[in-house]
Amino acid sequence: MKKTIIALMYDFDKTLCAKDMQEYSFIPSVGMEANEFWQESDNIATKNNMDKILSYMFLMIKAAKDKGFSITRESFMNLGKDVVFLRGVKSWFSRINEYGKSLGVEVEHYILSSGLKEIIEGTKIAKEFKKIYACEFHYNKSGNADWPKQVVNYTTKTQFIFRISKGVLEQLEDKKLNSLINPNERRIPYRNMIYIGDGLTDVPCMKLIKVRGGESIAIYHHDTFDTAKRLFNDGRVGYVCKADYSSGSQLEKVVQLLIHQMALTSQLIDLHDEQAEELA
Repeated sequence: MKKTIIALMYDFDKTLCAKDMQEYSFIPSVGMEANEFWQESDNIATKNNMDKILSYMFLMIKAAKDKGFSITRESFMNLGKDVVFLRGVKSWFSRINEYGKSLGVEVEHYILSSGLKEIIEGTKIAKEFKKIYACEFHYNKSGNADWPKQVVNYTTKTQFIFRISKGVLEQLEDKKLNSLINPNERRIPYRNMIYIGDGLTDVPCMKLIKVRGGESIAIYHHDTFDTAKRLFNDGRVGYVCKADYSSGSQLEKVVQLLIHQMALTSQLIDLHDEQAEELA
């Protein structure tokens, strides 16, 4: 019998931590306030008809140069140590993994973020993810960031859902990704996928997962309930939960129920397929 794998996919900023990852250390290090940084980034995007993810990456390099220091992969990873996670996040993965194991299924965790992969990799929870898909910089011979290498915006995020489903996790592997595959041969069927995000930029991923048989959850903070409510009423998500990952939280209960449902569905499908072979 084929092993059942369930994928939990997360946005990062304001989903696992309370604010954008750049706001913890990087923005203060260049002498800017968060609102000032994001406003300037938006202005650059508007003036140049530019993708907003590219504009913030451009501004990070520019702001660092203006302050007379370079940014390296190592310095970005060090910034990850300052990220403060939401309640319960640090123990969340082991709890959910153990719950899945109790039902005979394997749970895998993935990041789909428009933030920086280098910062995420420097956090205490980086080891919990099978794959981290996020923006990355190219580094010159001196080791300094000089160009965006990978850009992940709210629509390009969806490509990683296809990769995860097919088991084609490496970004340079395109041939297999674009090849036709029997739904039964997918490593992780869409029905075994859960996407967790906090806002409108997660809509393409939320909708894609729901349309294809998986489930999406909108989490909210004290000032973002209206956004989560809109996502629910618009049919983008099936559930709305407070941004709390602690044991016994509403989010944990919903995710556990979904994992249980997916485990039972997989068992029934496997039983059906076995009987179909026997009776053919």
